[in-house]
Amino acid sequence: MSFPRLSPWQLAFWALILVISLPLLRILASWFEPSSDIWIHLYQTRLGSIVSNTLLLLFGVAIGVTLLGVALAWAVTLCEFPGRKILEWLLFLPFALPAYVLGFIYLGIFDFPGPVQTWLRDTFGWAGLDIRAYGLTLVIVMTLVLYPYVYMLARTAFYAQNSALIESARLMGMNGWQVFWKVSLPLARPAIAAGAMLALMETLADFGTVTLYNYHTLTSAIFSVWENFRSLQVAAQLSTLLLVIAVLLIFIERFSRGRARYDARHRISYRPYKLTGLAGWSVTIIISLVVFLAFILPLIQLLIWAWEAFSIEWDRRYFDWMGNTFTLAGVAALLTVSLAILLNAVRSHTKLSLASKLGLRFANLGYALPGSVLAVGIMLLIIEMGEKLAPGYGIWLSSGVLALLLAYTVRFLAVAYGPIESHFDTITPSMIEAARSLGANQQQLISRIYLPILKPGLVIAAFMVAVDVMKELPATYLLRPYGWDTLAIRVYELSSEGLYDQAALPALMLLGLGLIALLGVAFINKYYQPSRAKNPEPFA
Repeated sequence: MSFPRLSPWQLAFWALILVISLPLLRILASWFEPSSDIWIHLYQTRLGSIVSNTLLLLFGVAIGVTLLGVALAWAVTLCEFPGRKILEWLLFLPFALPAYVLGFIYLGIFDFPGPVQTWLRDTFGWAGLDIRAYGLTLVIVMTLVLYPYVYMLARTAFYAQNSALIESARLMGMNGWQVFWKVSLPLARPAIAAGAMLALMETLADFGTVTLYNYHTLTSAIFSVWENFRSLQVAAQLSTLLLVIAVLLIFIERFSRGRARYDARHRISYRPYKLTGLAGWSVTIIISLVVFLAFILPLIQLLIWAWEAFSIEWDRRYFDWMGNTFTLAGVAALLTVSLAILLNAVRSHTKLSLASKLGLRFANLGYALPGSVLAVGIMLLIIEMGEKLAPGYGIWLSSGVLALLLAYTVRFLAVAYGPIESHFDTITPSMIEAARSLGANQQQLISRIYLPILKPGLVIAAFMVAVDVMKELPATYLLRPYGWDTLAIRVYELSSEGLYDQAALPALMLLGLGLIALLGVAFINKYYQPSRAKNPEPFA
């Protein structure tokens, strides 16, 4: 029996798929190991409430981000009201804010000892309220942080809709609400479903926020089992429940799309609904309130806390934490972007078999997996491999920069793959043939064709991966080397102890880095235009 010969690129492709697959396969293999008494304890005490809490949180966030994201996208794309152009872009800013940062800010402002309830007690004799109860505040916090996923994709879908359909609906006598419900919303359904799915994946992966609000989910249970019982096996088995929910979310999102698609060939050119007077200013106030609650209020509170804590909290350790954060983000971005280039190069220059296409889809599944799931799988894998290669040192190898970089690569490969794929697809075979006919060698093809076209995609991918790595908490918390804290770890540790003013300094740094990356991506998307030579020149 003969096997097809693989090129070096294809060998590298399959080696990468194998490395990405191993942590997931190791988690699934945990069910073949003997069961633990810890499972009996969990089943009798907390397992039911943990699963129900996870599902209820997902349900609440799904409703919140969908309603808020779609309403905001509809308003800024199909209506005209005072301040629309500014508010349209301000609504993106919560992207830069990690959920656990907004979570501890809201606790500091609105919880029982905070300024709001203190003022209510002093002024009106307010009895007080625990805002962590029932998980409602947690749903609000997660919605305010994650609605931009739905808003961004729904906004793009609304802008892309064929203006003739909208005008035809108007001519048939439909009012604004009927046009939205019967025409615009069905056309935008694939984008809305995709945005909601991304928001739910982030909710499923969240660890810091749910811990701050004492809301027990599967993610927090994984950490509890590992820290309190030191059982990686049970943690891995709990991770498979998270994995099942993640796969179900993907299936539901794909099923909800059906065969629906939307394209961007038609940009909106019809008359927007002009909202004047009370209606227009009401929409402006409501959208401004969302921006205020999701970004401006947190920013003001962070600045106040950071100013108060700067003189007593700032020391040289912050340079170490910043250095660790930048090092991990930079190396992870370089590694992940390089691997994304490899995958796209193989996809673009070889005819992929069905197995290769499935492997490529599997490689991009990492973003759908919570960081805690990957961390447990990688920890188990490295411990076992380390014990075989260097007996007695497996546990030390599992908590190191190598394990962290592997987790980041698997988790965020899909983030880098998308922007690079879109730019790879603009390089047509005719362009390569034309360059070769002018005498270009392989090095000149890379330097004068590939790099100029791919450069914006590479920069965007690097920015996005770096920011995600800086904000990533579960994988970093589990796998970091001893004493190798980052800004995200510092924010979580201080805020979990109620030291909100001290947590404001590293949180403000994370927010600043996120804003820089967000502005960088926006600048590249808006202003970068590949240069075109008026007359082709020989490469020789």
